[in-house]
Amino acid sequence: MNLPIADERLARAKESLEGLSVGDAVGESLSYQFYRCREICDFSVFRPGTLRYTDDTEMALALFETLGRLGGVDEDVVAWAYSTRYKMDPDRGYGKMARHILKEIGNGTPWRDASKNAFGGGSFGNGAAMRVAPLGAYFADDLSVLPAMATKSAQVTHFHPEGIAGAIAVAVAAAVASSQKRKPPSDAAKFIWDAVMDLTPESEVRVRLATARGFLTADVKQVAREVGNGSEISAQDTVPFCIWSACQNLGCFREALLTTIEVGGDCDTNCAIVGGVVSAFSGGIDIPADWHAAREPLVLESSWMMNG
Repeated sequence: MNLPIADERLARAKESLEGLSVGDAVGESLSYQFYRCREICDFSVFRPGTLRYTDDTEMALALFETLGRLGGVDEDVVAWAYSTRYKMDPDRGYGKMARHILKEIGNGTPWRDASKNAFGGGSFGNGAAMRVAPLGAYFADDLSVLPAMATKSAQVTHFHPEGIAGAIAVAVAAAVASSQKRKPPSDAAKFIWDAVMDLTPESEVRVRLATARGFLTADVKQVAREVGNGSEISAQDTVPFCIWSACQNLGCFREALLTTIEVGGDCDTNCAIVGGVVSAFSGGIDIPADWHAAREPLVLESSWMMNG
């Protein structure tokens, strides 16, 4: 029996969210020993639910719940959701500027003022990209609205055009990945690249995406050297490598994450992006069972959201 379209969309978003959150938790846990991640990636000895996720997942949860309520993105609502989740659990690794913006919003400052004034023109960090893959999967059946929705989800905290471009690129990648579920990974990857290049606005993010796409058979370390590995915490330095890693390893969640981690950089955010895209393609069925079991449970439809 076919689900109503809203339920189908939310189910797709949940598939991406699972991969995003597992990627986030695994990437964070291995980040300080990234160079030996393939030796220490067995989490079967961990007690279930003990691998903490970070602000990447926390903000993705806020966005997912907003989609469940509204069927889209309203900046005022998502600003409230982001700031409320931050207030409820601020110790998730939020960056200094993110903390400032979310505190300002929580204290009543209009989101547009708080976001636009960051760094004197808005943040171009990778925070908008790290949380957006579930939104892309949600709108996998309507790419025409996706850039606008991704922009709304981003500019609440990342007003700079580069931060927005990074969010659009990741959202489009996840959307196309979800829509290509039954295709061979190599064919799906080509569709992803075509759509990402077509819909990402002119920006340094897009320039580096074009460079990354050219490395079809390159070593992962070479790609990271050329386009970045997230060490600068910017959208420009993060998103192109993550799209490359996801497309190169679209058929294997485990390999996608290990390939992403082994070059270092912003491992939790990189893996949140890659995990969200790859699980949108697989439906989450290839997430390693020990990784999934070790990740702490996701708190969905939480009381603060239902009572808001």
